Amino acid sequence: MSARTRPLRAEWAKFATLRPLRAAPLLAVALSAGITTAVQAAYGHSDDSLQDDPMEGLFYGLNFGQVAVACLGVLLIGQEYASGTLATSLAAVPDRLRFYRAKLLLGAGLGLAVGLATVGAQLAATIGTVGLDPTVPGTARALAAGVLYHPLLLVLCLALTTALRNQTAALGLLPPAVFLGTTVLAGIPGVREAAQFLPDRAGQYALRLHDTPGIHYGHTTGLLLMAAWTAAAVLVGLRTLRRKDA
Repeated sequence: MSARTRPLRAEWAKFATLRPLRAAPLLAVALSAGITTAVQAAYGHSDDSLQDDPMEGLFYGLNFGQVAVACLGVLLIGQEYASGTLATSLAAVPDRLRFYRAKLLLGAGLGLAVGLATVGAQLAATIGTVGLDPTVPGTARALAAGVLYHPLLLVLCLALTTALRNQTAALGLLPPAVFLGTTVLAGIPGVREAAQFLPDRAGQYALRLHDTPGIHYGHTTGLLLMAAWTAAAVLVGLRTLRRKDA
């Protein structure tokens, strides 16, 4: 086993042996695809909001499945803070950059797998219920953004949990913020202008086909904004991991 790949293999072993970690990706796919299927079958032909922008209906279930993705990002490192095993992990991998990089690579890989499975299932559900024309301009871009949204969100939550150094605090803040908090902020006059630049709001705008009045950037820029937030969180997490005791 290569010394370079040993930390990543160790992280995979932790993931594969802890039931809550194994269950989270399956739950994310089931929620996103299942709710999209149910909503499209029941309301896809009658709800104007789902018809005006086909991606609105296709990604409807993402509003729920992303909570499991956020929780997985928190748990990948938060459970080590909660159980006190972080010191043991760092004793095995003293180079904190290598340890953190292995966490990030595992999180990104899991997020990408969830994104591919989720978007594939949602696409199949939409085609099978209300139909979808894949040749409509912007469709391929929106689907690709839907795949990439998952690893970006997962890594963002993993990095912020590293910065917080507390699983309970991260679980209490991040999943509720993703599920409801930023949506509420986006509906408050005076706050709406700033809320559109929050990472999940910007990332979800990249999933749409049509422009929304009042949004001050394009769809592709929305995904880039989310990537920038994620990169900043990764740097803050690394700084915290290096400067704080386990």
